[in-house]
Amino acid sequence: MASSDPNKKPRPGPWPPAPESAAMPPSSWAKKTGFRPKFSGETNASDSGQIGLQQPQSSQPTRRRESDPNLDLEAGRARPPRQDKANGEPTSEKDKSVRKRRDSDGGGGGVNKSTNGQAAGTTTAAEPAAAAATVQQTARRASRNEEAVDTLPQTVDDDDGFVSRHSHMKYELRDTPGLVPIGLYGFQHYLSMLGSLILIPLVIVPAMGGDHEDTSNVVSTVLFVSGVTTLLHTSFGSRLPLIQGPSFVYLASALAIIHSPEFLGLNGNNFKHIMKELQGAIIISSAFQAMLGYSGLMSVFLRLINPVVVAPTVAAVGLSFYSYGFPQVGTCLEIGAVQILLVVIFSLYLRKISVLGHRVFLIYAVPLGLAITWLVAFLLTSVGAYSYKGCDVNIPVSNIISDHCRKNISRMKHCRVDTSHALRSAPWFRFPYPLQWGTPVFHWKMALVMCVVSIISSVDSVGSYHASSLLVASRPPTPGVLSRGIGLEGLCSLLAGLWGTGTGSATLTENVHTIAVTKMGSRRAIELGACVLIVLSLIGKVGGFIASIPDVMVAALLCFMWAMLTALGLSNLRYSEAGSSRNIIIVGLSLFLSLSIPAYFQQYGISPNSNLPVPSYFQPYVVASHGPIRTKFGGLNYVLNTLLSLHMVIAFLVAVILDNTVPGSRQERGVYVWSEPETAKREPAVAKDYELPFRVGKIFSWVKWVGL
Repeated sequence: MASSDPNKKPRPGPWPPAPESAAMPPSSWAKKTGFRPKFSGETNASDSGQIGLQQPQSSQPTRRRESDPNLDLEAGRARPPRQDKANGEPTSEKDKSVRKRRDSDGGGGGVNKSTNGQAAGTTTAAEPAAAAATVQQTARRASRNEEAVDTLPQTVDDDDGFVSRHSHMKYELRDTPGLVPIGLYGFQHYLSMLGSLILIPLVIVPAMGGDHEDTSNVVSTVLFVSGVTTLLHTSFGSRLPLIQGPSFVYLASALAIIHSPEFLGLNGNNFKHIMKELQGAIIISSAFQAMLGYSGLMSVFLRLINPVVVAPTVAAVGLSFYSYGFPQVGTCLEIGAVQILLVVIFSLYLRKISVLGHRVFLIYAVPLGLAITWLVAFLLTSVGAYSYKGCDVNIPVSNIISDHCRKNISRMKHCRVDTSHALRSAPWFRFPYPLQWGTPVFHWKMALVMCVVSIISSVDSVGSYHASSLLVASRPPTPGVLSRGIGLEGLCSLLAGLWGTGTGSATLTENVHTIAVTKMGSRRAIELGACVLIVLSLIGKVGGFIASIPDVMVAALLCFMWAMLTALGLSNLRYSEAGSSRNIIIVGLSLFLSLSIPAYFQQYGISPNSNLPVPSYFQPYVVASHGPIRTKFGGLNYVLNTLLSLHMVIAFLVAVILDNTVPGSRQERGVYVWSEPETAKREPAVAKDYELPFRVGKIFSWVKWVGL
């Protein structure tokens, strides 16, 4: 037994016993989600589905775990104190008093009072040594983990937005601050997502052989449908502040259908013919998605969807377009590279600069970069930097005789900003209407491809619902609310198919990043912005202006948007044990095979001297005409060759099979926790967040699987 004489110099040992092994306390986002520490970083999820701070239990280790706020789960080091220790240096007297209070509560980082038969007085005498040892141990742990800090999700930085919702969000889901703030924030939200809304038509319409007028009309249609579907989703879907629009998930499959063998031999403007084929496929797939949601099957399917599945699937969507991005930028490198550089500078190096309380460079990185680059290109065009004597950009290449003009005609087409006549030819008023391109054409093989893609879109939306609910709502939605949202997304895609946007409608993945950056989670702001979007869609000049964006700038913006999409997909791993060898192997295999297997299908049967009638950046989408699967059933060949050449499909199949068959604890897998229906009904805040308006929920209260 140690001596209690204070004058006697203590011997180096025995050392105080280490505290019991326990999970680290919840970080800021973990407190908010309510998951338990043992559940993959998403702490404190009760068995009843209630999401909140974990209540103290009878066991002493639990109390010790909850009362230790000085460790940061995500940073892997000691958390700096709040107000009184802003400089991060410990204050010994204050630490002692805090430690004594913890010990009096039965927990804390001090010495165990009943360990090895030591008396209470002995523990008190050993307290200074224990305090010093604890401080040294914390310092050593911090230094050891200093290099590993960035390997875990950093949610304490206010950039990321994954912090305490109530202290960092300006407006939450049901907040209505007034018409002017709602209008300003709604405009800001949509403007920050401008690239996600308008870039897909600028890619698929030229691929279909459409001219600038067709592009202008499709852009106006996309704006109109996006506004309508966003209003529907915030009112009768998940009710979260999520913008609906043309999703990049549908882009690869749309390009594969556009480059189907039956369309490659067509000459001239085939825009309307191919658009009707796309409409038919989208209408059938949207009906399938609506059935998946409203039948309650989505609630069953949710058991297979976890962060380890969502992360590589969404990331593969962004990675799949690498063949289009920089090859297009390279057609006018001085313009495209400046565009990418500006967006990177605004979104990274200048992201913390605030103007009137708004981080304008971070929020408006895409529109600011586009405006400045467009201005530079206009000035270069005006001073004649891309004018060559005797050369006319409007003359077809086949009719150009001069070698000098043949050499420079590509730079003239891609670098000049006056080659498009979309703005000049667009009408001032145009109302998008259903079946404006003609009666849709239905082919089962194309519809089947789109049905599989609609499942991928639903998986993407699950991740968006979960992440956004942690930011703006009181609790995550119930499985029924999530099924209702997926079902309504199917109906929204049906509208997109009827109006002819070229792709299905889905929740845009970039919503989560925008909400986190703008700190705006008000449902009313999104609804008002959707109304403004509908009004803008009726002004034909708006669509013409967007359609006149040069192709090289579109490609440069897409490089940034697809990179963001990849990163947002991988960010879902913060809900799991990202350092687990199980998860590392699953995610790594999913991503690698999602690139390698489609490459095999895309390159099969193509010789170096093959002359495909499509540009090189579209060659990966003509796989249906030369894929390795060649049975006697032509339709089956088309479906399998097309699906197995899509990166996101391979990533999803590999991830969902491995994650649900490889043994792993719930802590490793990071299973999503949704609110239980009974718990949601008992809590007025949850009911107000997700219940349907206008008493619609009471009318359909018998449909238990798509509601609270």
